[in-house]
Amino acid sequence: MAAHTDRAVKTSPSVADRWTRHRSSLLAVATIAVVAVIARFAFLDHRSEDYVDFYRRWYQFIEDNGGYRALRHQFSNYNVPYLYLLATTVWLKIPSLVAVKLIPIAFDVLLGWYVYRITRLRYPTGRLPLTAALVVVLLPTVVLNSSMWGQCDSGYAALAIGGLYHLMRGRSWTACALFGAAFAFKLQAVFLFPVLLLMVLRRKLPWQCLLAVPGMYLLLDVPALLLGAEPGKLLTVYLDQASLLHGEFIVTAPNAFQYLDSTPQVLQTLGIVLTGVSVLGLVGAAVLRRPNLTHLQLVLAAAVSALLVPFLLPNMHERYFYLADVLTVIAAFWLPRKLWFAPLLTQFASLFAYIPFLLLPYRLRDLTGNPDVVGGSGFAEPAPEIRLACVGDTSRPQPAGGARQTLRTGDQLSTARHGAADRPHRNDRRGRR
Repeated sequence: MAAHTDRAVKTSPSVADRWTRHRSSLLAVATIAVVAVIARFAFLDHRSEDYVDFYRRWYQFIEDNGGYRALRHQFSNYNVPYLYLLATTVWLKIPSLVAVKLIPIAFDVLLGWYVYRITRLRYPTGRLPLTAALVVVLLPTVVLNSSMWGQCDSGYAALAIGGLYHLMRGRSWTACALFGAAFAFKLQAVFLFPVLLLMVLRRKLPWQCLLAVPGMYLLLDVPALLLGAEPGKLLTVYLDQASLLHGEFIVTAPNAFQYLDSTPQVLQTLGIVLTGVSVLGLVGAAVLRRPNLTHLQLVLAAAVSALLVPFLLPNMHERYFYLADVLTVIAAFWLPRKLWFAPLLTQFASLFAYIPFLLLPYRLRDLTGNPDVVGGSGFAEPAPEIRLACVGDTSRPQPAGGARQTLRTGDQLSTARHGAADRPHRNDRRGRR
């Protein structure tokens, strides 16, 4: 009996500590979720251009074509993980506008959670980890991206930040699986891949773990394949996205190319080469210095990568600094005295790149009284002759005038309202979404 009592006494503090940690985590998640929803509530009824022109149509197409079974068709140039979630909202009978906003807001909460966990590694006690998480979920660009724009950049960002957290914890396979899921969600996850390369070259990450990145991408394609989707289309979705930008030079991001109205294709190619050389040079220099790759060094490496890659690459949109917005906040909490200004400057640049596309159409509409004052603004209903059509399915109605209805959105060009002969100017919204 005495031995049993001793064991109980010895184990009880451990159980109590574990419960305290779980309770703190649950309270943190609840706080992040409540604050995130409250901050976004005012924008939930906003109908952005991308919603009117694209997301709503995708939702309708899924609803009209058997729910999940609609995923056998190529009606979107987003990869299927997002479409799984959108199809789930259709199945749950969630209204389209709420559904499009609900998906990214849920990822906003997950993003805040991983920011909390990473900052907790720096501050095991105290309120700073929760403060960092709340700062991230309340960043203007993060709030506007999900609740006003209806974009889902928080999806790949949350998974990528989760991958970084597990790298810091030494969970190599889990980290690479999350990076693979982020890559399957959106191509912009590659902005953090230099960190994986650095880890492998410093032998902090077994190279075999990198197989989890394409493995997770392929695994997430399986449900769509079972539903009848074409394997080739699933595997080349990002090549399809890149082809839409071929020959165009569309800059809406505050990066090295923002002052150029047009640029020859050769200069775009040079920009890509310059980015590759710069990234490899920095990784190589870091490897030669043989850093220990502490938690702080990983956070800084991730922040630099998220800033440098979209800054040097051509054809970047303003939302492509989303990871940089988040990681500069994390870095500032890790080195508050030296990097307090980094998130302020990054947020300033990102937010002022957002404003022309979110607020300017409203002001012009109010001044002129004409909802169509901005071409392709999305604030007016789509032309009635344009109907939803599955790409490549000629049995369904096509847009009048021979324009190809692709139902594209997000990061690529749109031909939904305009013929292929239209060549978008860098500031023309028609060629942007």
